Amino acid sequence: GTPVASAKEVAENADITFSILLKPEHIEENTLGPKGIVAAKKKGLIHVEMSTMYPSWQAGLAEKLRAQGIEMLDAPISGSHPKVDNRTISIMVGGKKEVFDRVYPILKPLAVSVDHTGPNGTGATMKVVTNLFVNSALALLCETILTGERCGLSHETMMTCLSKGSVKGAMLDQTAPRIMARDFAPRGAVEIFVKDMGMAIKLAKEKGFDLQIVKAAREMFMRAEAAGWAKDDAVRVIEV
Repeated sequence: GTPVASAKEVAENADITFSILLKPEHIEENTLGPKGIVAAKKKGLIHVEMSTMYPSWQAGLAEKLRAQGIEMLDAPISGSHPKVDNRTISIMVGGKKEVFDRVYPILKPLAVSVDHTGPNGTGATMKVVTNLFVNSALALLCETILTGERCGLSHETMMTCLSKGSVKGAMLDQTAPRIMARDFAPRGAVEIFVKDMGMAIKLAKEKGFDLQIVKAAREMFMRAEAAGWAKDDAVRVIEV
């Protein structure tokens, strides 16, 4: 690619822009800010926002961009670094179907699946729902392995038996070896798990119910964060 000094310059030289950032203020700076994509004043531009953000916030950003003549898709991904590298992530996309159809040929080579979820905000909702399960399951898997270790089961025995029963699956295959090795090199950081699970709890509360399991799991990650492990991989939660 060609290096540029701002998102504005990217938009001036592209028909479709993409971003994936950690915080809302970073996204706003690069979209609505003085050097953001709106400053290019390019009607018909499409922006694909791949960051994991709150659904109503994503829908609100789409409205603001549409008022400036820019269509937006919220298109968060499911899958960490190894899946990004080998292009086996999943992408969940909210926005107008005709806009999705235009961007789909660009997204498809990057992922094992690219699914249209509905209007703006639904891609973000699907990501929250996905993370709700994945993040809580990781905490449970840590407790599963720790219990087996404390009871004298070998890692080999646990992997052999767990992989043949109802626990088998991608979570076990990809994460259990790192938990057992106490490999805390960051893939999905503790602080990101805390943020994402907080979104799930807030979303459920808005819909009139509480996520009891997610709350308990999030408290584990919050303890890991408080211990100074915010940037470590989330499997560090086994040590709390």
